[in-house]
Amino acid sequence: MPTTTVELRELSDDELLDRLAEVKQDVFTLRFQIATGQAENTSLLRVARRDVARILTILREREIAAATAGAE
Repeated sequence: MPTTTVELRELSDDELLDRLAEVKQDVFTLRFQIATGQAENTSLLRVARRDVARILTILREREIAAATAGAE
């Protein structure tokens, strides 16, 4: 489940959005499992949340780069 930033940067925007949806679903599932006491490894939630943040950061960087390139 954990993904490096280098691997994420190689993906296209559409692939990143797909990966974001998958990881957000993982976060939801893990939160549900923790709330019901079914989760064996609660640290996976932290990893998944960080993956969401990484993906959102990369998407935002690309958005800013596109806006800067368009302004010049």
